[in-house]
Formats: sequence, C-alpha cells, structure tokens
Amino acid sequence: MQRRAGVPDRRSGVVKFSGRRRSYEGGTTMSRSAFVSIIIPVKNFERTIEKAFEYLLNVEYPHDSWEWVIVDGGSTDKTIEIIHNWQKKYPFIRLVEVPNCPSPGFARNKALEVAKGDFLLFTDGDCAPDKNWINEMLKHFNRDPKIAAVGGEVYTLKVDPDNMVEAWCQHFRFNMVSPRYGFIKEGYYPDFPKEPTAVDIAGHKGYFFGTCNVAYRRSAMKEIGAKFWDLPTGEDMDLSYQHRSKGWKFYFAPLAKVDHMHRADIRALRKVWVTYGQAHLPLINKYVKRKGLEIIFQNLKGGPSFHLPFPLRGFVYIGNFHLMHLFALLFVIGTVTSFFTAGWGWEVFALICLALTIRYAVKYVWWNFDMEPKSEFWTWCRLKYLTNLSFIQGGLKEFNKFKILCIEPSF
Repeated sequence: MQRRAGVPDRRSGVVKFSGRRRSYEGGTTMSRSAFVSIIIPVKNFERTIEKAFEYLLNVEYPHDSWEWVIVDGGSTDKTIEIIHNWQKKYPFIRLVEVPNCPSPGFARNKALEVAKGDFLLFTDGDCAPDKNWINEMLKHFNRDPKIAAVGGEVYTLKVDPDNMVEAWCQHFRFNMVSPRYGFIKEGYYPDFPKEPTAVDIAGHKGYFFGTCNVAYRRSAMKEIGAKFWDLPTGEDMDLSYQHRSKGWKFYFAPLAKVDHMHRADIRALRKVWVTYGQAHLPLINKYVKRKGLEIIFQNLKGGPSFHLPFPLRGFVYIGNFHLMHLFALLFVIGTVTSFFTAGWGWEVFALICLALTIRYAVKYVWWNFDMEPKSEFWTWCRLKYLTNLSFIQGGLKEFNKFKILCIEPSF
C-alpha cells in the first residue's frame, strides 16, 4: 500500500518518509512547511527529558513535517526507557544509541548521518522550546540564501522553585545570547574577521550560536563539509566558525525562544564552567595565527583593550575578580614583609592593598544584593565566586598542551 508523502511508517517503529519534501532552500517563499530534523543528544537526562519532550510536542508545527532524532550517549539511568515510552505514542521520534559516546559533538554527528531534514534544529534534553520556536527560526532563512544559521534567545526554566543553584542561573542569565554581546537586538552577526584575534574567537567578540537553540541550513553544512569536532566541549563554537569563516551569515532571532533547565547542584555547574573555559584553547589554536596577548580592562568603561606582543597566543581579562585577588595577594606580601623591615612603608602599602581588595570585592558581589531572598546573600556570593573560579580554571587547564594563555573574564 502506498503511503502519502511525509507520513511516518507506524508499523516499523522507525520514521520513514517517502515522496517529495517541502523546502525553504534557495530563499523560496513557502506556502507549505519545510521538513525539519530536531537533533537532541542526551546522556542521563531522566530529570528533564520528559519535560523537554512535553514542551517540544507543544511547538506549533505539522507533525508530518518533522522528526526528532535523539542520540543517547550511553545513559545508565531511565533516559532510554522514557524515550522508548514516547516512541510508542509518537513514531516521528527516532533513537540512535551510541554507547560510550566520547562527546556531544560526536553524538550530533551520528544524528546528522540519519537526519532527513532540509533544516537541522539543535537543542538539548534539558531545554523547553517556545510554541513558535520552529516558525520563528525558519522564517528568517528567506531573508538571504547565504544565511547558514538562525539562533534564538535562551532563558532559564527552574525545575525546582526552591533550588538555589537554579535560581542563581536564572539571575545570572546563564547562556543568554543578547547579554553576551551587549544586549544586541534582532539582526545579523558581524562578518567574520579576516585575521581573528583570540578575543574574536574565545572572548567577548566570539559571535556564535550554542547548540541548545540554533537552526542550520542543511545545504550550507553540506557545501563546506561541516561537522562537529569530537572534543568534549566547544563544538558549537567551532561549527559556527566553520561557517562564518567561509562567508556564511548568522542571524539572531530573539523571538525563537528556548528555556534551559540548568544543573541543580554546584558540583555539576562548576564542571560545566570548567569545560567552557577549557574549550577556548583548542579554538584559539585552530583559528588564531597571530602571536601575542589581548589585554582587556573589564573594570574600565567600554572595556578598552590592546595587543601585547608576546611569544604566546591568548588573552588576559582584568576585572573585579582578578583585581580582588591581586590586591589580596599584595596585601599578604606587604603584611609579611613589614614584620622584617623597619619603617612604615610596607604597613602603608599593605593598608592600601587591603582597601583596594575590599573595594573590588564589594564591586564584584554588588549585583548579588538584588537577588531574593536577601537571607541567601552569602549563598549567591558563593555561587558567583565558584562558577567564575571554575571558568578561569578551565581556561588554564590545558596550557601545557597548547601553550595558549587564557585568563577568562570576571562576571
């Protein structure tokens, strides 16, 4: 019996599509829906995956014009069981199992091998898309056939209203796109620089879309042979730069919204921030050729910077976090030295350093005063400090391997 185009084969439990698919390719104005593949890598996501599926199911898009490609990287909890239960009801869900998967990028490449969509939408197993998510993404591809990717805004969805770590992520605007680039509005990302610096790749000028909320034009990926790298982190940045360095355009669509359900404990959150910093070294190694350090003064208005000739590549951010520690160290040195020298010079030096330590410490935690409940002020300070410390630790973690120096920003 012949099936209609785009109707899943319910008998096999595997999504099979026949007939001609609808397409946005080439900038054609669409009266019908393009076929899209929604790609989600997971590993031990039993806490959030069912909620993510519930939100995704409510996205307004024809069910005969999409597929969900879920790649499990070796879950040991109930993640696969939950996926199987959903597959029984919704045959457009496809499961690819990759035991001992080395990285999210490797998992996404496995999904690309089987995905059928003209457009490839990436999100995560702890993300909750808005009901207009797909349509808000796809409509912008009609603007220009050279748009390779459209990315949306990322907000925080609290699973546990009493969880302090989740509340911190929400206040911090964890993973939001527009604050990262100075609260940008809808529009094109800047062109990729011909000779990118470390800041252009891994610093505050590193324009990319995270894979929790981005759609790629399949033909663009195919033209340049793009795929994710297999390293543990940074695959979303690398995929962005593969396209942007070849002249493809990126468009920011803030109404294509996704809520992110973040880690619920500080150990998991710290691990994430270490990997964020760790990703920057191989990215700089791949894309930055010019040696030298970019010095960025975060604590000054406008964040002025300059290039320092140096035998290494990388960047050094100087902000409240760094200055707080610098003057604390100088205070200790001045205090200890004062015990072994005559006169008041070292005592005065130590007192000045102490005053500056307090000044920058207060500036560093100042915005925590706005967080509720006020009784948890020191909890907010602890979470802010530990995540920032983890970020900086990640940037230094593989210095010996790459000989690249990354002193990550204060936040």
